[in-house]
Amino acid sequence: MPSAFPREDQAHPWTDLPAERFQLLRLAPLPIERKSGARPLRFVELGRVERHHPRLSLLRLSLALPGQLLHKEDNLLEIWVDHGHKRVRLGPAGGLSLNPENRGLGRFILAQAILWLRQRWAHYLLEGQLLQPKNPLDEELRQRREQMLDSLGIAYEYLDPLFTQLQLKPCRISELKGEWNRDKVQLVSLLDAANMLQQADQNLREQDARLRQLDEQLRAHKRDEHGLRFTITSLLVFCLFQTGLLIWMALA
Repeated sequence: MPSAFPREDQAHPWTDLPAERFQLLRLAPLPIERKSGARPLRFVELGRVERHHPRLSLLRLSLALPGQLLHKEDNLLEIWVDHGHKRVRLGPAGGLSLNPENRGLGRFILAQAILWLRQRWAHYLLEGQLLQPKNPLDEELRQRREQMLDSLGIAYEYLDPLFTQLQLKPCRISELKGEWNRDKVQLVSLLDAANMLQQADQNLREQDARLRQLDEQLRAHKRDEHGLRFTITSLLVFCLFQTGLLIWMALA
């Protein structure tokens, strides 16, 4: 039986499916890093679409950031399932490219794929795959990638002494771990998002009320200042008049 996986030289009808379900992700603020720079609080949209056929299934996960345009293969993970051969393949072919970097998104999105697979086809086999990044990885990036793969239970080996070609070993889906660092990446429900918006609106209203109160106090202080200036000026004029009167009386 031929493989049901889409061929690289042919466009598959499911290739460019848009996301149909969405969830909100909260990226917790992290300390500033020398390479990544500032890592403030951010919110990311997780998009999900899946299709099923007797021979083939697909799950596509995408990440979108507000006000940021990315290449169509960035922030994208595809999971193709061949039911005839009971095999799983990851895509896109160019590898997983995520932005923002070093925020826990790589482990999170792969964990979501593993959880989806384990619910249905835990006995299927994840195919071996060669990972060859577009740009060479330094020691720190390589260690982060290894830690991510180890945490998910994905076995691998390097094919060259320079650690540029990493081969994922075949393994059963049941052997993988669908876990991620929940301190870094949190799924936000619609109710939680609504509560966050209400809390933010309430905070803005309270700050606006405090600003109005401070403005009224400032205006009152300015009025008091003008009154004090008038009083002081009047006293000075009176003192000068009294001084002039005393001098006139003394000379007279």
